[in-house]
Amino acid sequence: MSDTDEDYCLIDASRPPRADGPPYAQCVLCREPTEYPESYKGVTLCPVCEWREAERTSCSG
Repeated sequence: MSDTDEDYCLIDASRPPRADGPPYAQCVLCREPTEYPESYKGVTLCPVCEWREAERTSCSG
């Protein structure tokens, strides 16, 4: 039986679709423009906050 990353990490890492161009959605943490379309309904993070959130919630071990 082979193990996958899903066996160890239960974090939902789904991301919104990337925008083809402006207007961009604002980051919910710092209000900077994100890479995601303004029309996306949900949590959007700029690249910096997205990286910090990934570090904060990363699986250890």
